[in-house]
This record gives sequence, C-alpha cells and structure tokens, in this order.
Amino acid sequence: QAQVVESGGGSVQAGGSLRLSCAASGTTIGRSCMGWFRQAPGKAREGVAAIYSRDGSTFYADSVKGRFTISKDNAKRTLYLQMNGLKPEDTAMYYCAAGINDYGGVSYCASANYYAYWGQGTQVTVSS
Repeated sequence: QAQVVESGGGSVQAGGSLRLSCAASGTTIGRSCMGWFRQAPGKAREGVAAIYSRDGSTFYADSVKGRFTISKDNAKRTLYLQMNGLKPEDTAMYYCAAGINDYGGVSYCASANYYAYWGQGTQVTVSS
C-alpha cells in the first residue's frame, strides 16, 4: 500500500536550520508531484514547496523563497526539505504529500487538490 512518512521536525531558535525527510513507498507514488505543506494553529494549510518529478522543476511559496530548498532522491524514494534561516512564523505542522496523476507541470504541484497521499505530519517549532 502506498504511503509517505515524514521525519526530521523539531524545535530550533530563529535563524536555525532543519531538514525534513519524507520516505515514499508504493509503485505509483511520486511520479508526478511531491510536495510539502504546512498548517499552523488557526490557519489554513498552505503549500510550502513542491517538485514535479518529470522535469525536476520546483515551486516555492513566496514566504520561503531563498530559505527553503526541496530536493528528491529518486533512488531512495525520499523527498527532502532543507529549511534555513527559520523564523517563528515558520512554526507549523509540516506534511509531505505525493501525487499519482500527471497534470502536466509544476504549477499543479502547488495545490493540495492534486495530491493523493499524505503523511501524518512532523512538527516544526521556531522560537524567537
């Protein structure tokens, strides 16, 4: 059965770094979009970063551009999110997601609507 499992969350001070990992299993998972989303208490879920597996193109939310980097190790079937320069406003539960269908480009990867599998989430807390 296909699934994704996140790891790597934790607590850091502002300016610190964390790397999240997402291990994917299943024969069809991750052939199109894989991405990271986050949700803070009382706020809507938002797309943080995503990668389109066909060509490696990436999407980043404006709030994380220049600080976060998404990458994918196809051999290990693992997605990563390197987070540098963390800010208190980055505090949230971070979710990994993987799509099945190919909608044709990274622009679709920014939307949660195009993902079929979701992890349980890993908490990231940034203190000031």
